[in-house]
Amino acid sequence: MHDQFDVTLEDADLLGEVELTTNLIIAASESDDHLSEGQIDEILGVDPDAPTAG
Repeated sequence: MHDQFDVTLEDADLLGEVELTTNLIIAASESDDHLSEGQIDEILGVDPDAPTAG
């Protein structure tokens, strides 16, 4: 018999966002001061030399 509630929920984009958020939380909790914009960009994998939209 098939259980309609026995499903695997996986969203790759959501998992990626959760991982980034978790990395930020860990870094912030390990830091004695506020994270700089550069530190946050590094944690998120932002390329500081990449052109911005707009």
